[in-house]
Amino acid sequence: MAKKDNATLELGTKPVGKLLTQYALPAIIAMVASSLYNMVDSIFIGQGVGAMAIAGLAITFPFMNLSGAFGAAIGVGSSTLISVRLGQKRYAEANNILGNNITLNIITGVTFAAVCLLFLDEILYFFGASEQTLTYAREYMEIILLGNVVTHLYFGMNAVLRAASKPQMAMAATMFTVILNTILDPIFIYTLDMGIRGAAIATILSQFLAMCWQLYIMSNKNDLLHLQKGIYSLKKKLTKEIIGIGISPFAMNACACLVVIIINNALVEYGGDLSVGAYGIGNRLVFIFVMISMGINQGMQPIVGYNFGAKNYERMMRAVNISIIAATIVMTTGWAIFQLFPDTCVMVFTTDAELREITSRGLRINSAFLPIIGCQMVITNFFQSIGKAKLSIFLSLSRQMLILIPMLLILPKFFSVDGIWMSLPVSDFISFILAVWLMAVYMKRFKVSKKESTDEIVVENKAEGAEEYHRSYSYYTPRFGAAPRGMAPQAGASQMIDEEEEQEEERNG
Repeated sequence: MAKKDNATLELGTKPVGKLLTQYALPAIIAMVASSLYNMVDSIFIGQGVGAMAIAGLAITFPFMNLSGAFGAAIGVGSSTLISVRLGQKRYAEANNILGNNITLNIITGVTFAAVCLLFLDEILYFFGASEQTLTYAREYMEIILLGNVVTHLYFGMNAVLRAASKPQMAMAATMFTVILNTILDPIFIYTLDMGIRGAAIATILSQFLAMCWQLYIMSNKNDLLHLQKGIYSLKKKLTKEIIGIGISPFAMNACACLVVIIINNALVEYGGDLSVGAYGIGNRLVFIFVMISMGINQGMQPIVGYNFGAKNYERMMRAVNISIIAATIVMTTGWAIFQLFPDTCVMVFTTDAELREITSRGLRINSAFLPIIGCQMVITNFFQSIGKAKLSIFLSLSRQMLILIPMLLILPKFFSVDGIWMSLPVSDFISFILAVWLMAVYMKRFKVSKKESTDEIVVENKAEGAEEYHRSYSYYTPRFGAAPRGMAPQAGASQMIDEEEEQEEERNG
């Protein structure tokens, strides 16, 4: 217990730079591993099956976002509640939440797969498939959907491992799937000559073996949180709470699904099937640097949250500023690579000359404002870290729904396929301005309120509340990195804190 207390206290005493490195590095490793996992199938499919197969794979991205939306609702909701119940020493209820997590993932995984398999061709056409890409997309998705329940359980158990103070185990599970998938892909695609189906089988098999290991870890009866009899029957109250917390990440992933559908269909209309494949490749490349920035944000969150609760605002802002600098350096590095060496990056995925040319041009345009995304992401996560989940969600969803979608509908009419690529950096720029403005307004109000009273601060610094709820920040990264960039981490226990703050504001008038 003393060791844990010391680990908590160092959030308010240890040099911020060292703290950020300590907390962010494991997250960055896990995020990069997840990003590489997302790239493996694309690389082997592009090199071993062909350019049109890459386009077919890109058509499946909305499926992953939609499946991820349901998985996020359950994974984030249950892991957040588990953290809260463990902090409250309500261990029996925490175990019931674990059981309900498994049951809900099985139900949604099977239901989602069954419905999608029944209408697979119609859905794929709606997502942007053509006669040329439909076969590849169908062959891949049939296998993925048959193993969908495995995918749900794998990601759901990873979220539980983080909530059970086993982040290293969660990271190890992710790295295991990356390594195994990388080994199995060439075997199934090349050696067994199974093409794109082989990539899907390698993916599901990797996740299945990782899931078995996760279940083995969670079966240890010596742990407070473990698998046991009597915890799997759904309880109405727990299910309602899980869904209530998980509705925000569900909305963000569902929004990402809608955006990718619009992008795919626009690319088919203005640029053809290869443009869809080009977007898939470019999205994966950009996602590497986005994931690193997400790791920095994940490391920043406990530092900012703790010092906000302790009213140590100088340390809080130091953590934010260092995170902005670090994230900006990362994203600027990505920008420089994509602007100077786009064709070299694309060659990893395909040798098709036409696809390489389309992707290189699109990648240059797509990454035009990449350096400012790091700052926008940190500001969004700052609001999340201090319990302002609604502001964080607003910044995330406004970029997708209020900015990006209108840009996707307007710009192509004037600039054809280039307009689709341009819509992404234009949205980045506008959302950056919005984030900086909101941050400036919030900090100005914060300073005014602090001058008025040293005891009553309008932003409601509730250190006791933070301790009571044991804030948990969970990430549910889409399996294929298909979410348009700028999505915030999913809201967890901070939503509960937000509700408490609203009640306090009402009492204070």
